[in-house]
Order: sequence, then structure tokens, then C-alpha cells
Amino acid sequence: MNSAVSKSSIDPKGILIAITIIVIWSVSLFLLLQMEVSWKNPLVYLGILLQTHLYTGLFITAHDAMHGLVSSNKKVNHALGWFSAILFSYNFYWKLFPKHHEHHRYVATDKDPDYHASDNFIVWYFSFVKQYVTIWQILLMAVTFNILKLFLPTENLILFWMLPAVLSTLQLFYFGTYLPHKGESDNSHHSNSQSKNHLWAFISCYFFGYHYEHHDSPGTPWWRLWREKEKQTA
Repeated sequence: MNSAVSKSSIDPKGILIAITIIVIWSVSLFLLLQMEVSWKNPLVYLGILLQTHLYTGLFITAHDAMHGLVSSNKKVNHALGWFSAILFSYNFYWKLFPKHHEHHRYVATDKDPDYHASDNFIVWYFSFVKQYVTIWQILLMAVTFNILKLFLPTENLILFWMLPAVLSTLQLFYFGTYLPHKGESDNSHHSNSQSKNHLWAFISCYFFGYHYEHHDSPGTPWWRLWREKEKQTA
């Protein structure tokens, strides 16, 4: 299905939701980088989980921008998508953009950059990461880390800035790529979809476990995918 959407169909709440995710990620990271780390403090582990989820939110925001769903203004839409991607470990929006649309066009085929026919989790994950991680990202992260550690505790940077980014790639891959596309699917979108559970669908991957619904309606923003699930199960 064509992922193009008309300007009139784009919900203006998309900008507010995108900015909210960016702001919460930024404020949370700022506060966590200041806190004293104690392995006996449950807030340390909660902070890691929170930042992981918010990193995933940054990527999902960039993803929605690739579908033109953040704003009806193209420049604003792409600017928020670009900024969200950069915050996520210097991902390059315009590198992600064509690959994601290839995924929709050639889903679960040898032309799909997100797909690996082996169904082997580890092999597929590293194939997935190799498609998107570049030497420039690694260099920029290394430079930024070495600058930030002059002013902030190294332990905090690793726990709340670097580790959640890595964990988020696992979250995105497992719930947004591996589970939806492994094995055989007898539908037109070659996509599986998790059972209806809106709370778990949000916590696990911003409703992207409802993956058939996303491929069936790519013009629906992430925060409306639960409605598509309701339609499918009605």
C-alpha cells in the first residue's frame, strides 16, 4: 500500500507528541546524568529502562516523519524526524528514509533491507544493525563521549546515555522487526501482529507489535495504531 498521505489527514497532535518525547528524553537524561549511581538504588535500573523506552520513542518519531505523519508542513516534519534520529546516537535520517520505504515496498523479500531469511535472531540482528550503523556514527559517539566525560561522570554516561541506546536497538529489532516478520505469513503484507493488548503494545514498542496494522495503514501515526487493531479484531 502506498504510504503517502494527504496533508488534510495528518493529525496536528503529531507535532506535540513528537516534541513531548524529545523533551522528556532530554530532561530525563539531564537528571539521570547528575544522579549519584548506587547499585542498591532501584531508580538506577528504572532510569535505564526509562531511557531505553524513550530512545525507542525517538526512533519511532523519526519513523513517523519518514511517513510524513508528524506534521503537514514538510520542512517541520522532516526537521523533527532528522533531529529525533540525530539524538538517537547520530542516526542519519536521510540514510534511514530510503531503506525504510524499501522495507515497505519489498517486505520480507531479498530486497527488504530489514529482512533476513534465516530467522536466526543473532544473525538477523547483526544484519539489521549493519544496515544502519555507520563508521561516522561510531566516531561521533566516541568524540561526544570523550567531551562529555570531562564534565560528567563516566559511569552515568555509560548507564544512561550509551547503554539505553544499545538496548533500544534490541527493543526495536525484536518487537518491530523480528517478531512481525519471522516465519511464514499468509497475508498480503507478510507481517505478523501481536495479540490485542494496548498497554503491552505501547510498553513493548509504541504499538509497533501491531505490525500488520502498520503495513496495512502506513498513514496512521504510531499513537493511533491501536485503533487499527480494534478494526482488525472487531
